[in-house]
Amino acid sequence: MPAKKAAPSTDEGIKLVIVESPAKSKSIAKYLGEGWVVDASAGHIRDLPRPSDLPAEMKKGPYGKFAVDTESGFQPYYVVYPDKKKRVTELKRAMKDASALYLATDADREGEAIAWHLLDVLKPKVPVYRMTFTEITKEGIARGLENVREIDQDLVDAQETRRILDRLFGYEISPVLWRKVAPGLSAGRVQSVATRLVVERERERMAFVPAAYWDLTADFVTRADGATSTQATETFQARLSAVDGTRVAAGRDFDDAGQLKPASKSKVVHLDQATAEALVAGLTDADFAVTSVEDKPYKRRPAAPFTTSTLQQEASRKLRFSSRVTMQVAQRLYENGYITYMRTDSVTLSDEAINAARRQATELYGADSVPQAKRYYTSRNAGAQEAHEAIRPAGDYFRTPAQVSSALSADEFRLYELIWKRTIASQMADATGYTATVKVVGEAVVDNSTRAAEFSASGTVITFPGFLAAYEEGKDTSQDTSGESGKDGAKDEKSKRLPDLSVGQGLDAEELTADGHETTPPPRYTEASIVAELEKREIGRPSTYAPTISTIMDRGYVNKRGNALVPSWTAFSVIRLLEEHFGRYVDYDFTARMEDDLDQIAAGEIQREAWLQNFYFGADDAETGLRNIVENLGDIDARAVNSIPVTDTITLRVGKFGPYLERDGGPEAEEPQRANVPEDLPPDALTPEKAEELFATAGPSEVDLGVDAESGYQIVAKDGRYGPYVTEVVPELTEEQIQAHMDAQPVEYYKNGKPKPKKKPKKVKPRTASLLKSQSLETITLEDALKLLALPRIVGEDAEGEVITAQNGRFGPYLKKGTDSRSLESEEQIFTITLEEALAIYAQPKQRGRGTAKPPIAEFAPDPVSGKKVTIKEGRFGPYVTDGVTNITVPRATAPESVTAEQAYQLLAEKRAKGPVKRGGRKTAAKK
Repeated sequence: MPAKKAAPSTDEGIKLVIVESPAKSKSIAKYLGEGWVVDASAGHIRDLPRPSDLPAEMKKGPYGKFAVDTESGFQPYYVVYPDKKKRVTELKRAMKDASALYLATDADREGEAIAWHLLDVLKPKVPVYRMTFTEITKEGIARGLENVREIDQDLVDAQETRRILDRLFGYEISPVLWRKVAPGLSAGRVQSVATRLVVERERERMAFVPAAYWDLTADFVTRADGATSTQATETFQARLSAVDGTRVAAGRDFDDAGQLKPASKSKVVHLDQATAEALVAGLTDADFAVTSVEDKPYKRRPAAPFTTSTLQQEASRKLRFSSRVTMQVAQRLYENGYITYMRTDSVTLSDEAINAARRQATELYGADSVPQAKRYYTSRNAGAQEAHEAIRPAGDYFRTPAQVSSALSADEFRLYELIWKRTIASQMADATGYTATVKVVGEAVVDNSTRAAEFSASGTVITFPGFLAAYEEGKDTSQDTSGESGKDGAKDEKSKRLPDLSVGQGLDAEELTADGHETTPPPRYTEASIVAELEKREIGRPSTYAPTISTIMDRGYVNKRGNALVPSWTAFSVIRLLEEHFGRYVDYDFTARMEDDLDQIAAGEIQREAWLQNFYFGADDAETGLRNIVENLGDIDARAVNSIPVTDTITLRVGKFGPYLERDGGPEAEEPQRANVPEDLPPDALTPEKAEELFATAGPSEVDLGVDAESGYQIVAKDGRYGPYVTEVVPELTEEQIQAHMDAQPVEYYKNGKPKPKKKPKKVKPRTASLLKSQSLETITLEDALKLLALPRIVGEDAEGEVITAQNGRFGPYLKKGTDSRSLESEEQIFTITLEEALAIYAQPKQRGRGTAKPPIAEFAPDPVSGKKVTIKEGRFGPYVTDGVTNITVPRATAPESVTAEQAYQLLAEKRAKGPVKRGGRKTAAKK
């Protein structure tokens, strides 16, 4: 651990404090007063450059591959970001008038590394103090000044090791993905493991076989004073739990292959439809009696205060925030002094925070809502040691949501309220009550035999709400819980109060129904549940969850379908390659051990150089090193990696232009039969039946239209990833043609007299054009194709000689004159509009919303945050989502018609989380 420094400087002169963010600097400046200047580095000021950006003399040296010298202690080569050079110059200028420097970056590895880089670049000649705090309040800043220290080199080493590790991992493995799957893909220490989790879950869903099972539901009525059923007083519902003393099979008794689990086979009776309906018929006139009544005490403790992980999970469940939005909003709340530091895996609260929470709970909910003893929470993760407190409202006295509502945006208020409620509830008393369970038995006559049918019902009554008066934690969806009693159905039973019943009491069955059920596949991960899974497996750390999820979505490995994370077929290919050839590096336990090792480096228990040496070159056995594995991969069958069998004869291929199905076209076919797979079809929905449907509806994959007389090229129509199109087939040049082209070039020489190498001819790019909406592969002709390939069509020139063209664009047909575009009414006008008609259109004033409004592309219910109706509209720069207040462009890769309500709300939330666009402008330093 770093040594504690002497008391802060009391010298005359300005004391310079450097933090990461301008917003944070403004908040801190309010509490420091005269004699202090607070400035910001605006994040990291330098990093490892891309090898291509290295100075020319270094590209062929030991730094050339990674910007890290792997042969000399894994020394990194850092460069200041080009856009941070001015900032560094300004910080150096500020240093000239300073009598002391306080590096007040965040209190974690990342913040420690930023402080170290600032120290290394600025090279101050005045006393330097490392100052940390977990809240930007007067008390927090004062405590930070009282506990200044030196930079913790162990934390810096841990962060630098992580950075070098990620560079080695990505730069060695990603090129293999480029060659064998697709260009532009990436592998990462945490992102690849997270992608594997999503892919494995989808594989489970694809292999899942549903099991059918039946049970009975009865509506029982009590009898008043033992009289007839016409005098019934209370009704309650119960579910069949046993037949002849044997428990009725429920969803939890079946495995994912649709079979009863071995442990359940001899302990349950599996009812089918016929048996269930026969029981209903046999129980129609039966007498029922209560055989058991049990009351058990119920107690529930409050959840611990938020860590980064649990905050992301709960914000996803309750606020519909993505992990990225949660962290963006939390960052603003922290920087403006509303909450404590938001990247932490600690559940600990300071004594000041505990006292504040207990005091406020007493004021709001009464003295009996707070237990006599303070509650202390401990982290399950032994590595929870960097930021020493949970996420909570800032200050020694918490502001209520009502007190801050006017100063916060809608998203900021909702997240602050969530954090405030969780913190207050964590110091409140347990919720208590009792759970009543009743069993009712009736005898059914089935096939001339008597069978005892036992029904069960349970309900929990809360007699003292305790912490529930302030807050209740959300839960994720679990597999096969609907329609079951006992532990699986507990969630549905909690709020049900049962009548007062006694053993032997007679009951009447008002209604008996046979209910059929089918087991459901494991639920897909949501952002909340995958964060919980990563945390449970101890993969990654608080600061990695949000960027990891964002990365796997940005790379196209995972898409959101509602709240669910659905893997792409590309992700299947990537994970298969990694599992087969880099299995160790996507192993969950191995990845978790790497996190533990980084924690040990941060604690000074392991040396970074030795650890990196072992990771990259291997220990005693060099075969375990990453370099050796990459160098000895052998042949990787790219076709096999990108193939997923659907049936014995149908295979899904992941191709350059997207996924498609392929099967043998038969003995007379020259090529296999192919069919494109829709982008929005989730992998588990590609059943053999669906595959046959896609083959049945697929048009010809390629139609030969003839030869273009002018160019001599063959013209074909194809069914592509984004719809049908026409293109020309440009033949490859032969070796003789390439050589003849090079021979025809004159010889050029360098200054040293050596001849320059001759350039090969550039490849001719084939013309391509999408079919019009009125055209199809079955109807397109060579004449039509040549017209499309000739676009844009020159209509003529205006009076000033500016050319007017007619063309087809992403959003329909239009005219273009310079930068002035005008929409056309129909696609046919592209080929028929005259210059006179075009000039008449341009003579009209350009309409921007003043003409007839186009109907929205889609309309949704009101946004959960703004409460305003959400629509997707066509705009000048493409389709966009709006609630009338916030606008956000629909991502390019997403068809506007396919956007769901959940996705629209999410896009608006992310736009709001970014805050208003900051305009450029010069800032002058405040004079002191």
